[in-house]
Amino acid sequence: MAALTKAPSEPNLAALEEELTCSICLCIFSAPVTVPCGHNFCASCLELTWADQVRDFSCPQCRATFPGRPQLRKNTVLCRVVEQLQGYGAGDGKEGDEREEEEQEEAAPIFCDSCLRAAATQTCLTCMASFCPEHLRPHHDSPAFRDHQLCPPVRDLQQRKCPQHNKLFEFFCSQHGCCICSLCLLSHKLCHASPLQEAKAKAESALKKRLAELHSQSERSAQAMNSVKTIQSQAAETAARKRDLLRAEFLEIKALIEEKENQTLKVIMDEEKRVCNKFDYIYKILGGKKNEIQSLRDQIEMALTEDDDVLFLKRAAALQRTSVREAFVPVIEMDQNMIHAAYQSAINLKDVVKLTVNVPMEKRGDAKPAPAPVKMKPPLVPSPNRPIVRKKAAAELHPHKARIPHPAKTTLLEETDTQDKKNPVKLAPNVGAPNVGAASMGAASTGAPSAATAAKMKELISSFLKKTRVELLQYAANITLDYNTAHNKVALSERYTKMSVSDALLNYNHHPQRFTDCPQVLGFQCFKRGVHYWEVELQQNNFCGIGICYGSMDRYGPDSRLGRNTSSWCIEWFNSKISAWHNDVEKCLPNTKATKIGVLLHCDGGFVLFLAVEEKLNLIYKFKAQFSEAVHPAFWLFSSGTVLSLCQMNP
Repeated sequence: MAALTKAPSEPNLAALEEELTCSICLCIFSAPVTVPCGHNFCASCLELTWADQVRDFSCPQCRATFPGRPQLRKNTVLCRVVEQLQGYGAGDGKEGDEREEEEQEEAAPIFCDSCLRAAATQTCLTCMASFCPEHLRPHHDSPAFRDHQLCPPVRDLQQRKCPQHNKLFEFFCSQHGCCICSLCLLSHKLCHASPLQEAKAKAESALKKRLAELHSQSERSAQAMNSVKTIQSQAAETAARKRDLLRAEFLEIKALIEEKENQTLKVIMDEEKRVCNKFDYIYKILGGKKNEIQSLRDQIEMALTEDDDVLFLKRAAALQRTSVREAFVPVIEMDQNMIHAAYQSAINLKDVVKLTVNVPMEKRGDAKPAPAPVKMKPPLVPSPNRPIVRKKAAAELHPHKARIPHPAKTTLLEETDTQDKKNPVKLAPNVGAPNVGAASMGAASTGAPSAATAAKMKELISSFLKKTRVELLQYAANITLDYNTAHNKVALSERYTKMSVSDALLNYNHHPQRFTDCPQVLGFQCFKRGVHYWEVELQQNNFCGIGICYGSMDRYGPDSRLGRNTSSWCIEWFNSKISAWHNDVEKCLPNTKATKIGVLLHCDGGFVLFLAVEEKLNLIYKFKAQFSEAVHPAFWLFSSGTVLSLCQMNP
């Protein structure tokens, strides 16, 4: 009977033990504490979990985050429950001994209450006695015992009797959870009492239902465990793939840097080889000259040993007519401009890498435009797949031969965007030149922008036009000139910040990025994102242009001139006339006496402003364009004596 009464409580204790388990160490709570989200953990486990954290504290079970480290309080109620559970577990050994004794007692035979010798076969619940087959015969033969209730032998009949009324249990009170006799019904009249068989059937049904629920919970727990293992393996695979991708990316970065290093070193080695070859040639010439002098010395010494006067005089006359020139060593120097350009490219690359590596991750995702670092222009060399096709070189432009735009093209583009020449360009008639500082604008686009976008861009441009020069200096970019793009008549000086027109060709080394038809040069830096500002000083502005262009702009032919293609935007001084050019369309502008021009490029906003830098900044012209490539500062110089200088600014 003890086993029967204890068996139903075993699942409840197991469920209770599961509820009293710490989700960190998976053991029974030890000094449990409660976090603000309501979950409980061992105090030592939670302290160990939060030991390395200084902020972003979170619950290990539901991942709820807390602004600061929560104040942990001991859960006294949970502590008492754990102590009671552990006390129950401590008594398991004693109960086990009692269980063994009960099993031994149940294994012993039940004897007949009449003869006390033979084993009982049945128990009469009416007589409250057990009988062997011999003494049970009256219950089968006599009608007086017909109503007696017989059952298999029961060892302890007193447990089936009510201790108060000494009557058999016939009912079960569900409110009090105990068996009662018929006389007990008077004290349980307000309770719900049912016959024992009916109560047993209900209890069996409830236990079976509970067993089914536990089975479902077990299956769900197994599925959850499998799901956790699957997610864990997927996370490990994802991390492994990401690591492989990162390794591949960094290997590619290293390969690109090594390629750049090899290209830069090759420039120096080629220059060294060229100079050394010249020195070898001169050394060879000087060696021949030395041998010639030695031969003449030998002949003179032989002549001095001649005794015959006639022969001596003949030889002396011939030797005196032989002249030997002095040894001459020409000046041979390495191309310092090329070496400096190679060294400067390495410095720029180092600065870009250092700045990129040192920028914190949270600042890299910041969308606020900030002054971009000086970017190094990647080396543009003809590849086998995309060779640079040289167009037929046109005659060098002269002032009297300068192309006069067609009257239909001397118009203002309503909308500017980077587009193909094949796309139709929307033109509007030239309605007159705006005042200096007015919002004159050239724009090109495949379709009219929405009103909201146009208003937003207008507001953005206005905000920059309201800024002072000091405010714009926070976007300052120190520009240097790219030696490899300079035309043979463009002379560079002052560490590649000053450009002028040379009267004689400078015989620069051939480079695929060098302008061949138009006297132009590009800035070494290129910009793809952010806001950038630089200034150019005009010492003589008879014939010159200041603008921006894509690195892919043509280097050959008439289309390689600034503003005469879809890849460049500029303002141009042509004697006393100032014009804005883009896509071979001219817009005449009012004259200005400014000798310093500021260029403000907003890559993300899609516009470039040309400003006259005086006591107050005045707008000369502005272009709107959705830049599809990185853009370079670009300069055009034509007349002799024209000098442009890049201003070095400190933000």
